[in-house]
Order: sequence, then C-alpha cells, then structure tokens
Amino acid sequence: MDAEHDTAGNMGYLRNQFLIAMPGLGDDDHFGQTVTLLCEHNNEGALGLVVNRPTDLKVTDMLAHLGLDASELGDRDSPVFWGGPVQPERGFVVHVERGDWESTMAIDDALFVTTSRDILDAIAAGGGPQQYLVLLGYAGWDAGQLESEILHNAWLNTPVDQQILFRTPTTERWREATRLLGVDSTQLSATAGHA
Repeated sequence: MDAEHDTAGNMGYLRNQFLIAMPGLGDDDHFGQTVTLLCEHNNEGALGLVVNRPTDLKVTDMLAHLGLDASELGDRDSPVFWGGPVQPERGFVVHVERGDWESTMAIDDALFVTTSRDILDAIAAGGGPQQYLVLLGYAGWDAGQLESEILHNAWLNTPVDQQILFRTPTTERWREATRLLGVDSTQLSATAGHA
C-alpha cells in the first residue's frame, strides 16, 4: 500500500479490520453472517478473507492432494476455510509468526498472510506457524465499492482480535466480533436508517 490514511483521509483505515456482515446480508449466500479479515484496502479497492466459513476439506487432505505428508500435524488438523468467491483455487494462510516465506504480506506487526507454497511445506512438516488458518478464495471490492456498502449498512467494522481469529469456535465468531463493538448481535436490525 503506497499511501495509508486515517479515517479522515478515507483510505487504508479499514486494513487490519474485521468486516462484520449486517443482518441485511442474511439472504446473501456468500456473505450472510460472515466475519471477513480485511487484508488490504487502498484507492484501488479492498481484499478480504472470510474467516468463519469452514469447508468439509481438512488441511491434511489438501496437503495430501499437493503430495505432502502431513503426518506431523497429528491432532492439529483443522478445516480449510472458504475465504471468498473470487479465485476459489487460490490459497492463503493467515498466521501470527512472520517466518521467512517467499510471498508474505504483513497485515500488521503481528498478523500476516502468505500465499506461497513453502508455508504449506512447513506446516506439513510440523515446522510452520503455530497459529494459522488456511483459506481458499478471497473477497474483493473495486475502488469505492466497500465504502459504499458500508454507507448502505451492509457491514460494521472493528479492529481484528486474534482471540476470535484463532481460538473462538467458528460458529461463534460472528457473534463475538459484534461484541467487540459493544453490540449484542440479537439487537442488530436487518434494516437501518441514517439520521
């Protein structure tokens, strides 16, 4: 990101935020009750990863499909997450240790996303990051699109909480993310107005 501004400058302020789907997106097959980690936000658009939609595919199965022996994972097997509808064949690993991977982007000082296969090799061998999520696909927004959706009450946003990202059960992440805002999820309305 070449220029990051604060909320007054309107650019980059959503990076390293959770986007919490408002109930009005409840009928949306892709984004109803989702929590999305916003990895990139600039004047060209935004890229995020849905972090509460596990698939039936396990990390060990995906690693085996790639020809990697994942026996070192033991009982640490976890689901592969549906990261979003764009390029569902593209993989992402969200993790906390920086590591020395070929293609890693820092979301902040303690959270990273890696897209290179070398991190999967390390995970299979038991030497990868201790906390991680593996995702396929991503959510993308064109320039100004996400800001417009927020103005139209499709999303709430709040800073990322790694407890929710890595330790909260998947089924509880949406509710817990709304609590970060001091909001009870049962009180959210599918419609909202502007004063």
